[in-house]
Amino acid sequence: MKKMAGLASADWQWENATAGAVAGLATVTFSHPLDVVRTRFQVYDGRISNVPAYRNTPQALFTIARTEGLRGLYAGFYPAVLGSTISWGLYFFFYSKAKQRYLRSREELSPGLHLASAAEAGALVSLCTNPLWLVKTRLQLQTPNQIHPYTGFHDAVRTIMKEEGWRALYKGLMPGLFLQVTHGAIQFTAYEEFRKVLVSSKAQEHENTLASAADLLDSVDYATLGASSKLAAILTTYPFQVVRSRLQQRPSTTGVPRYMDSWHVVKETARFEGIQGFYRGITANMLKNVPAASITFIVYENVLNLLKLSRREY
Repeated sequence: MKKMAGLASADWQWENATAGAVAGLATVTFSHPLDVVRTRFQVYDGRISNVPAYRNTPQALFTIARTEGLRGLYAGFYPAVLGSTISWGLYFFFYSKAKQRYLRSREELSPGLHLASAAEAGALVSLCTNPLWLVKTRLQLQTPNQIHPYTGFHDAVRTIMKEEGWRALYKGLMPGLFLQVTHGAIQFTAYEEFRKVLVSSKAQEHENTLASAADLLDSVDYATLGASSKLAAILTTYPFQVVRSRLQQRPSTTGVPRYMDSWHVVKETARFEGIQGFYRGITANMLKNVPAASITFIVYENVLNLLKLSRREY
């Protein structure tokens, strides 16, 4: 009996991973142009920069579309799709596995344990996917005036390995770790807590305290939960994204990087740009991620419910 329970548990983790991967793929497909704009805003410091200056998000989208076409708006799309799909799949897998481990000795998880589960998942995902995000960032920062541009994902990886060594693929790992751990922890903890409140409220409304979340919540509820939890996470963790993007820029033609480490980014940004420097591109980021989080959780919860239904029928 224990063996069967163990197999079911392992299968269930893979179902979480599948739901997460599908959700991530759906999310990145429609929102990538905003991701390009966000990345370019993040690295523009008002001084020497390889990217043009844009006034605002709509003007940036229009300028990129006019001067670089669809290729510019979807620069770095392949590593973005790959990274997002793998990240969401691994995140939901590790998150589910951590929650199951904590539940072995208790009936319900506290907010602190939800936080620990999300933090653990975020750290593991960051270690696995940092090279993909680095390549994505560099492809997104390429402009028509770029000297010796990367021709694509595989060329970028080969060139980075040849010119900078394998360690370059892990530039931005430390702020990336902080970002993944804190952002994911805040988002998922907020999601779980908001979800509990909403389920409890709807159960009282329908006078059915035994009904499951799947019976009580619909796609609008999942969209609201996803958006509100994402907003809480963005506002608190955005500076980590700016630091990571600036570290991941391609070195100059002489091979000298713009920033040496995370602390160098923080000092230079604070000195020349002030607090607003740490929030460059946040408008594009929110336009991209708040609706995207709604779509992600709608897809995730519905795919998960579909897999549950298939299992019961089987």
